[in-house]
Amino acid sequence: MAAIRENGGTLRAAMDLSDSVGVLDSYFPEAEFFTEFERFERFVYKQNKIGQKIDYISICSPNYLHDSHCRFALNACADAICEKPLVLSPHNLDRLCDAEKETGRQINCILQLRLHPEVIRLKEFVAASPNKHFEMNLRYITSRGKWYGVSWKGNDEKSGGILFNIGIHFFDMLIFIFGPPKNAHMDTFEFNSAGGNIQFDHANVNWFLSTDANDLPQNHSSATYRSLTVDGDEFEFSAGFADLHSLSYKSILDRKGFRLNDVRPSIELVSGLRNSIMNNF
Repeated sequence: MAAIRENGGTLRAAMDLSDSVGVLDSYFPEAEFFTEFERFERFVYKQNKIGQKIDYISICSPNYLHDSHCRFALNACADAICEKPLVLSPHNLDRLCDAEKETGRQINCILQLRLHPEVIRLKEFVAASPNKHFEMNLRYITSRGKWYGVSWKGNDEKSGGILFNIGIHFFDMLIFIFGPPKNAHMDTFEFNSAGGNIQFDHANVNWFLSTDANDLPQNHSSATYRSLTVDGDEFEFSAGFADLHSLSYKSILDRKGFRLNDVRPSIELVSGLRNSIMNNF
């Protein structure tokens, strides 16, 4: 909502199964609100009929519904803006490509780490060092309470588990910097943590993800810990996250948003890792 407002947009209507959305008052108190998708769909249909067309539909629903809600947006003659992960399987991505062609509308994917100034700086540094091979360690720990396991986010079929919920942005960031991965595997996997290795042409990356507070470093005061070392040196990118959604929306409005082909490599990578879970864990 902040990204919509900061880019001069208007939230015309919102739909959420929960009616505890008083936060709307801080942004768009005049927005129509629905707790049933069918009534939301009816509102969008009527707006089109009376010439009050909606330009974008922003999708922040549970992960397993993203592809369906993207198709709804396209069929409503609107472009879609979808949170991560766009889909949980590459074949769903193929179907969205077909939907774009059929409707002439487009889907924009939120890949905000690609807009982080320090990530861009690291990408430029890597590009300027074509003969160097980098050794990297990525650790991302963001503690979650008991609610997490009870919610849809704790349901692997609905969320894709920790690899899609927590890891997808960081895997995309690595692909953005180093290009397509050559090989990837997991050494550890639990409900709330996972770790492994990804090899690129010019980098070897060991990674670890967790939602368990016990994995936070001792005396670390925040519930979130991000660490990325490059050849043993700490690469600091903890700051600068606050404005990334607004930057993402601005890029979309400028017709420079990230599209289906941009998101495909990370979807294929995580899907492959999840398949390895089924086969080996």
